[in-house]
Amino acid sequence: MDAVAEIRKRRLSLGIPLGELARAVGRSDATLSRIERGQIRPSYELVQQIDSYLATHEGVAAPHLKARDVLVPNLVTVEAGASVPDAAQTMEKGGFSQLPVSDSGRVTGSVSETALLRALARPNGRRLRVREVQEASYPQVDVDCPADVLAGLLTRYPAVLVTERGRLAGIVTKTDLIRGLRGTPLRRPSSG
Repeated sequence: MDAVAEIRKRRLSLGIPLGELARAVGRSDATLSRIERGQIRPSYELVQQIDSYLATHEGVAAPHLKARDVLVPNLVTVEAGASVPDAAQTMEKGGFSQLPVSDSGRVTGSVSETALLRALARPNGRRLRVREVQEASYPQVDVDCPADVLAGLLTRYPAVLVTERGRLAGIVTKTDLIRGLRGTPLRRPSSG
């Protein structure tokens, strides 16, 4: 994998501002931005310097933390055939802001508070089914996926599904990962 192409992804997954990295390697924000966008090709030495800085922070940010360490088991889903009001009630009851959508035991998408709000605001919204308003499914990773990869995914998605030997084992949200990185894992009560 090209180290230059990974710079931005790694930096974002660690929550390092562009300016901080630029100062650390003695370059301007504009130069580093152009490197991340592929507009200029950095020297080998600069790539090594950036890699070293990011590697140091990766070791501090998530030493050996894996998806299994921060996942919430007992995954709650909403059926694709459920009504939008029922899905809203499930989310409210469990304190969820988004849920995976399943159809016959298979995850087919996701639904968020925003999607439900848009649906319920429509004249026929109370009669709609979740399958009619569902959004894209969350990415899936194995239980041994490193936390830095999770962090990168969670900058783009609201949640990540975790599998073990091909079966769903749980879910990780931004809050779960933040608490895990802080050393205070979140343990939600099981809800059914």
